[in-house]
Amino acid sequence: MTTVGARRKRSVAARLGGWSARHRWWAILIWLSFVVLATVVGNAVGTTPMQSYEGQNGDSRRAQQIIDEAGFPDVAREMVLVQARDHGVTVDSPEFRQTVQEIRSAVEATGQATRVTTPYDGTAPAPRTADGTTALVLFDMTGAGDSADERVQPVLDAVADVQDRHPGLRVEQAGAASAQRLAGEAVNDDFRRAEALSLPITAIILLIAFGTLLPTLIPLGVSMTAFFAATGLLALASKVLHVADTTTNLMLLIGLAVGVDYSLFYVRREREERARGRSREHALEIAAATSGRAVLISGVTVIVAMAGMFLTDHGVFMGFAQGTILVVLTAMVASVTVLPATLAVFGDAVDARVIHGIVRVGTRGRVTWPRRLGGRAGGGRAWNAVLTAVLRRPWTATLVTAGVLVALAAPVIGIRLGQPGIDDLQGDYPIAATFKAIDRSFPGGNEPATVAVRANDVSSPEMRDAIERLKGQALSTGVAHEPVSVQVNPAGTVATVQLSIGYGDQGRAAVAALRERIIPETVGAQPGARAYVTGNMAATVDFNRQMARTAPLVLAFVLVFAFLLLLASFRSITLAIQAIVLNLLSVAAAYGVLVLVFQHGHGADLLGFTPGPIVNWLPLFLFVILFGLSMDYQVFILSRIREAYDSGMTTEQAVSAGIRSSAGVITSAALIMVAVFAVFATMSLLSFKQMGVGLAVAILIDATVVRAVLLPATMKLLGTRAWYLPNWLSWLPTLPHGEVTEEADDPAVRPDPVAVS
Repeated sequence: MTTVGARRKRSVAARLGGWSARHRWWAILIWLSFVVLATVVGNAVGTTPMQSYEGQNGDSRRAQQIIDEAGFPDVAREMVLVQARDHGVTVDSPEFRQTVQEIRSAVEATGQATRVTTPYDGTAPAPRTADGTTALVLFDMTGAGDSADERVQPVLDAVADVQDRHPGLRVEQAGAASAQRLAGEAVNDDFRRAEALSLPITAIILLIAFGTLLPTLIPLGVSMTAFFAATGLLALASKVLHVADTTTNLMLLIGLAVGVDYSLFYVRREREERARGRSREHALEIAAATSGRAVLISGVTVIVAMAGMFLTDHGVFMGFAQGTILVVLTAMVASVTVLPATLAVFGDAVDARVIHGIVRVGTRGRVTWPRRLGGRAGGGRAWNAVLTAVLRRPWTATLVTAGVLVALAAPVIGIRLGQPGIDDLQGDYPIAATFKAIDRSFPGGNEPATVAVRANDVSSPEMRDAIERLKGQALSTGVAHEPVSVQVNPAGTVATVQLSIGYGDQGRAAVAALRERIIPETVGAQPGARAYVTGNMAATVDFNRQMARTAPLVLAFVLVFAFLLLLASFRSITLAIQAIVLNLLSVAAAYGVLVLVFQHGHGADLLGFTPGPIVNWLPLFLFVILFGLSMDYQVFILSRIREAYDSGMTTEQAVSAGIRSSAGVITSAALIMVAVFAVFATMSLLSFKQMGVGLAVAILIDATVVRAVLLPATMKLLGTRAWYLPNWLSWLPTLPHGEVTEEADDPAVRPDPVAVS
């Protein structure tokens, strides 16, 4: 029998892991039942998507809500660009006129177009440029707008036939339906490809890391079941807080990242204890008390970081917070319940090699395990060499590494932020060039400012006159230009006035003029009328204002609560501050790399994009995600260091032992995250390219430079001060980081004969 020494008070993770290991089949059955139930119920109720206005703030949100609730017909608006290639041809030329008439006839003949408007119509003609070289043909697709992409191909073919007959003119179609048909499907394919590649990449790295199949399948199984359960829970939660369509894509990324991380550290610790000669039960108990506890601390820290997005009061961010919290929570629960149960079921077979004889029985019946990337207690030659050099010269390592990170972060001073528009679509998409050509000829026509006017009767003489004065003032003062259009909803209670405005400073000035001067003097002056401005530029202005108000709150919330969690977990104010500073350094360096690559254009040819501003939602999003994920490594390494220190080692010895014991598995976990995130850098949307590069670079910097150099170097310099806790905080509970029991050597302890056969 196994003799057991004094038993410490067991943590929640130890109790959960112990129960799951002892009742392994019940734990697995309960978990699988929960996953199936959550998935079935989630599919039955369905995920409730955000309304378009829920992704906006301020006046633009109010305007969009008025429009969404007004009952306007769901139509897809299309336009055909007709542009002279030779300077001698104008809109009044016979060939130009003939081409436009052929376009009208061709699109009407398909039966898919209605309300066709040309520049030659007597009333409300389609726009033409002042120099007469360019004009538009406008029409609506018949039927529902959200399915128009399925019916637009005959229209595209008809327009292409007209182009073939008139090579002297540029004839190209663009619009909501054609964009979805020609580019939307490709973007959707990008998402499917990225998601499809994530699992094989993760499996290959895990297989290389462990060298065996079961340790590869177990983390993937834990991660994917947690993801399925979380998506089911999201469907229920979305009834209260609606979510954006891309939330599940983000959940897969985060769920795969944290689920594999948690499983790796848990499996790694259990294998390590078995290699030391612990019985299977005791090895699982130690893994539950140490890695399981670290999983709980890390998971709660990540959840707190994600919760910071709720403070933005922005629908997309709050939906992201909801989804990521659910997937991290389910991955955390799975890691401390079904994971130890699964390891208890498979036993030593988890590490059994295909090659006979790799797993050996020692002279006292202990199992001897080969070393590999995911399970090296010593961390490998490279890690050992780096760590030895860092601990020998900590000042040099700290100054050089910190200097490099600060230098990488420096370009962030000149960061320019922008709203995703047509330039977000990168790659060889001819329709993107068409949109840009239309925009050059009719600036702002693709993304106009829309004034939503609500009144008891917008068709009354007074309201019609006010709307005309609004249009007149906007055009006469240069705030807006043609094309301008007005639509009234069937109930006659809402009118929309679409005004073409400029970009950049000009566009922001136009939005300000509409809101502060033109609307109050025209439609806003009518009794009972309310008017607000929305559109791409207005939404950008409102988003930037919202972020300026809420971003400091998000940063403060995340930093303060992460500090408090680390302080309570490790009983050291120094380590908590150090963790915050190191994470901020890695995030700042990632920001700098983003600016260097996407704003300055370094690597543009390699990644296939046109340099420009950084997407305005990305910095805050990256901060929250990266801060949460970076805490994984910080918590796991500090847990091993604290465990070694509590066992009687000096700080330097504890740092060396803690990092060497976790180096291999951190390498594996980081490689998986970097590879998966890097897949998104190959997508067609610039915003996702930036997200993929930002996440991959930050994780790479964090798992190598920060954790392998800065962390040990600064802890060596701090010495015993690393464990400083003021007397006034001595009331904090002491949480054990070591083993829960001591198991005496017993010749009766033998490996599972099934596992080594």
